[in-house]
Amino acid sequence: MIADDNGRADLRTPDLPTSEGLTGVTRRDFLKVFGAGITVFFTIDGLLAFQEPGRLPQGRGGYPTDFNAYLHVGVDGRVQCFTGKVELGQGAMTALPQLIAEELDVALDKVDITLGDTDVCPTDMGTFGSLTIRMFGPPFRAAAADARLVLLQLAAERLKVPIDRLKTENGAVIDTAQPKVRVSYGELTQGKTIERHLDKRAEVKRPSDFKVIGTSPKRRDIQDKVTGRATYAGDIIVPGMLHAKIVRPPAHGAKLKSIDTTGAEKIAGAQVVRDGDLIAVVHAHPDEAEQARDAIKADWEMPPATPDDETIFEHLVKNAPRGQAVGPQAGDLAEGARISTSAFDSTFLNAYVAHSPIETHSATAKIENDRVTVWASTQSPFGVRNEVSRALGLKAEQVHVMMPPYVGGGFGGKTGGRQAVEAARLARLTGKPVQVVWSRAEEFFYDTFRPAAVVKIKSGIDGAGKLTLWDFTVYAGGDRNAETFYDVPHVRTMAHGGWSGQQPAGYHPFGVGPWRAPSVNTNTFARESQMDIMAAKAGLDPVEFRRKNLSDKRMLRVLDAAAERFKWSPGKAPSGRGVGVALAIYSGSYVATMAEVAVDRKTGRVTVKRIVCAEEIGLVVNPEGTRQQIEGSLTMGMGYALTEEVHFKGSQVLETGFETYEVPHFSWLPKIETIIIDAKELPASGGGEPPIVGMGAVLANAIFDATGARLYRLPMTPARVLAGMKKTT
Repeated sequence: MIADDNGRADLRTPDLPTSEGLTGVTRRDFLKVFGAGITVFFTIDGLLAFQEPGRLPQGRGGYPTDFNAYLHVGVDGRVQCFTGKVELGQGAMTALPQLIAEELDVALDKVDITLGDTDVCPTDMGTFGSLTIRMFGPPFRAAAADARLVLLQLAAERLKVPIDRLKTENGAVIDTAQPKVRVSYGELTQGKTIERHLDKRAEVKRPSDFKVIGTSPKRRDIQDKVTGRATYAGDIIVPGMLHAKIVRPPAHGAKLKSIDTTGAEKIAGAQVVRDGDLIAVVHAHPDEAEQARDAIKADWEMPPATPDDETIFEHLVKNAPRGQAVGPQAGDLAEGARISTSAFDSTFLNAYVAHSPIETHSATAKIENDRVTVWASTQSPFGVRNEVSRALGLKAEQVHVMMPPYVGGGFGGKTGGRQAVEAARLARLTGKPVQVVWSRAEEFFYDTFRPAAVVKIKSGIDGAGKLTLWDFTVYAGGDRNAETFYDVPHVRTMAHGGWSGQQPAGYHPFGVGPWRAPSVNTNTFARESQMDIMAAKAGLDPVEFRRKNLSDKRMLRVLDAAAERFKWSPGKAPSGRGVGVALAIYSGSYVATMAEVAVDRKTGRVTVKRIVCAEEIGLVVNPEGTRQQIEGSLTMGMGYALTEEVHFKGSQVLETGFETYEVPHFSWLPKIETIIIDAKELPASGGGEPPIVGMGAVLANAIFDATGARLYRLPMTPARVLAGMKKTT
């Protein structure tokens, strides 16, 4: 990869050789691509079972039939590993090589990684759901352990000694009986291409033997990002490339009645391109392409009026699909109501929320000899490959998706590839490479929002403050972690619809989909708010009330850790202090969050002063990377809790930029303290998403403690805070 004089990436010469795609590629062809060295082939049975098909476009390809994960040891001793995961800022390009370096006993700086290149990486469904370390990490690490076993076998053959006399250390195999006898990994290749298959799996290292896992080396992306050299999809330059600007409808479902392109055609160098519903202007320069697109006059037939951002909640409940039971159902609700000394009936609402990545959807497509090369900002390069191949009527192996080094955020919103399909269609129509970079308005319009949702909870407690009844029903939000982890004898949990493929046509006026920790933000906000409502009625401290109704030792451990660091002082809410607590489980991780806020009683503006978050995520590969993930997640959560809300009229999205859609500012940042529970005896669980899920609840509870105002709707804007305080007077 080289760069032009302006520092933008020029991809005329890709870093890696390309094959004809792994689907159908022969072993011989694959070995030709990488040349001399040791290539180890593995079969990772069941890896796809851990991935989430509901989050991605249909039609994905499976793994190659004879191998589906691999790494290559070169003659120079460097290790090249390959994964279909991508770097979204979560640190995958640093943490995954740590797994390889650990199990191969090689220096971390000797491990190179290729991410998301569909020609040389094994098929992968996408980077989302906190799955990279949690689900892909174990087989990836096991692959490196298997490679270590192969190297030991080769060394035993070369040195003519028993394999159990050998050990690996710092990129070499050493004879423990003669420590001066050592052979480097590179020397083992003897300049030849060596292929090895294993008939048994090697054992991975025990945590007590770790030297690389559990450390925090410098992030591999940090220098590029702080110096501005980081390359994203919109930085791609291909010789002869045209920039495209596309005519968009004013609302979802709007139909084009007429169009006049004469204004665009008068602009020098502009070319109007039309293919069915795709109408675009291409130009050598993006500004002129936009100017020409804006000169087009289009008349649209608007769709019938549907709910707006105020009436949507009634619509969601009234038109909800049949409910499905979630988790264990226990006891008898009528009996639970009978034995309750205090009963509670609450309804919680949350708005549609946008993903709002700083990098909008972007893609460049080039077609040569019936083969398409695409550079895209995506969480799912193989999903993009499949979408483009279907749109152009090609085989999947005719489409090569090359990932730029970095993706500027995704949060679940970049699992589709609309922008890549648009670029590829236009490249075919024009015969030239085409780049599509969405504007902020387009990003909002085509976003698949976190769905608006309604949660209704009926609950009860006895005179001792013990839970007796829990009847939880969520509409449109989804069923993930809707079930309670508190001890309650009479419980029912129901979910009507969700965020992906679980709702009837027209249920939402536009697309919805996974948003960082889908479903769980909604369900946690409702559950943890209801817990505080009951604690206040019982006259109990919110932390003590939770302890009284918990037997899960892992949850109690994170709660106690957070309370100790926060220096939680027991007291009945509202105490005027402005402190709150919320607990959650997601992706196998346990999270306890505490916060302190200040509320301006004149404006309703909430200032978050301090957050303490304790998280138990099992084995931690990179502690500093995990802390960064926690801090980023908490910061992002402040947005959906306090300001982020999509406004709309029917299927017309009113947000066009950050002037109206307010995301967290740097000036908002409170003091953030993170606690990572030492639990390396447990498998790794999700690290990046779980901390965000408690932010709505912890801030709602802190606002109540500060003001006595209970907020039932997200986001808790200044106007809603003022209205809530008014009700208390």
